[in-house]
Amino acid sequence: MIKKFIRKILGTKTKGKRDEGTPVVLGPQEHGIDPRLLSSNAIRVTSTLQEAGYEAFVVGGAVRDLLLGVKPKDFDIATNATPEQVRKLFRRAFIIGKRFQIVHVMFGQDLLEVTTFRGTASASAPKDEHGRVLRDNTFGSQAEDAVRRDFTINAMYYNPATEQVLDYHGGIEDIRGKTLRIIGQPEARYREDPVRMLRVVRFAAKLRFHIEPATGAPIRAMAPLIDNVPAARVFDEMLKLLMSGQALACLQQLRKEGLHHGLLPLLDVVLEQPLGVKFVTLALDSTDARIHAGKTVSPGFLFASLLWHQVLEKWTAYRTAGEMAIPALHLAADDVLESQTEKLALQRKIGSDMRDIWAMQPRFERRTGKNPYKLLEHPRFRAGYDFLLLRCASGEIEGDLGQWWTAFYEGDETEREELVASAGRSPSAGTGGAKRKRPPRRGPRNRGGQDSGGQEGGREEGAPRAVESGGE
Repeated sequence: MIKKFIRKILGTKTKGKRDEGTPVVLGPQEHGIDPRLLSSNAIRVTSTLQEAGYEAFVVGGAVRDLLLGVKPKDFDIATNATPEQVRKLFRRAFIIGKRFQIVHVMFGQDLLEVTTFRGTASASAPKDEHGRVLRDNTFGSQAEDAVRRDFTINAMYYNPATEQVLDYHGGIEDIRGKTLRIIGQPEARYREDPVRMLRVVRFAAKLRFHIEPATGAPIRAMAPLIDNVPAARVFDEMLKLLMSGQALACLQQLRKEGLHHGLLPLLDVVLEQPLGVKFVTLALDSTDARIHAGKTVSPGFLFASLLWHQVLEKWTAYRTAGEMAIPALHLAADDVLESQTEKLALQRKIGSDMRDIWAMQPRFERRTGKNPYKLLEHPRFRAGYDFLLLRCASGEIEGDLGQWWTAFYEGDETEREELVASAGRSPSAGTGGAKRKRPPRRGPRNRGGQDSGGQEGGREEGAPRAVESGGE
């Protein structure tokens, strides 16, 4: 009878009539979560809090992933203990956050985020002129906390001790219907935190869910509110979006919802150009493949790929204006990074990696003497090499160059010497230093391949081997 009652509730479509103060409680047979997918540290945190007399649950995206049969990457914990009470229970626990205080509990390199149940938003909470909540440390009950969460599929609580799922807003039903639905009035929720619009896109693309019409309707009109969000938060969300395992689908969804403006300027232009769309598609597909394989991904490589055609455009403009190739490339990189830092708060380390990757590209043309050996010793060589393979695979430059570097990279000492010797005999070595007649002393100097820049648009060629998204 209990099962029939649960099925009756889950089968209803009248969400407005649901009692949001009382959760639907599902046992192991109803929700089907495999306890083996849980982190031992998540169990350790919840049990420690419960033994101290507090309520504690795994919450949010971790519960959603568990219900989908996927092992979560991160485990968030929700409790009725205050941040100070949580901190006192763990040896390595730190209170962070200004807008809403949370506790980071560390076990080795494993970090778990513990939040106190949020209460009903206070009307007196500080807001900006657009309605975005700036700070709100109001604590409350679990039911109030569920109302404060963004989407129904993220508003469920799992108790590892009892193996029960508590569902306040029909999240189970929406997971089964592959529906992304915001909790509450969409316009008000987006105004409170415009980043939720980016999260809609990420979850829809990553989970392959459809956006419920009322949830999606206001997004295009409210997209400009993203400009009022601190750049660091936007960058964090963009990084999650691009490393979701469905990066290209996320970018396409961003464009569809009108959210791309200001995030990656000129992205529309790049994705409308044959070489640009192929290059970006290859880069994102490669990133997705690495993520699905459980490999690391370099954010520097990822953003270097997305912004490369902006660099190319400015590089060409500087060279046309008379700048030498290498200085022109550095000026182009400066322009692009300066504009993006304002929009996305690119971290200094990521910006440095991007510069290295871009600056290495002309050096791959230098294939004679000691140049290849010096480049091979560069700490970011692998990222620059993978980037070169993307350029070859997209048809931006001749595939022969990538094939030569693959042979050099994988070859032994003798094979490398032969490759360098053959490059010296080839007139196509360009900046590789191939021997050629010296031009008249007073005539214009021939700078050959130093001015390459990959503008030839040579024959289409697949990458010699799997591009690894800048894997180190």
